[in-house]
Amino acid sequence: MTSDYRVRTIFVQIKCRPGTAYKVADRVMDALEDSISELFSTSGSFDLLAKFRIEPGTDPGLFVTERLQTIEDIVDTYTIIGFNAYTPRADPA
Repeated sequence: MTSDYRVRTIFVQIKCRPGTAYKVADRVMDALEDSISELFSTSGSFDLLAKFRIEPGTDPGLFVTERLQTIEDIVDTYTIIGFNAYTPRADPA
């Protein structure tokens, strides 16, 4: 299976205990620096949006439940698994 040999991208929305989003962002960056690609503060139902690139063979469910959800002041997560990335074509002019 091709996906077993490629780095997998997952996006995780993170809900934090009220008043802790910036502290949680620092904790996530420190604890998961080997896997995190980008981290944004957001408005809406969730406080943070993280983009992770996880190595082949890494179970996304275990990654989220054992490495992310155990970080202090994270109260909920919502995970989206990315399949293919599309980027704009360069302007040839």
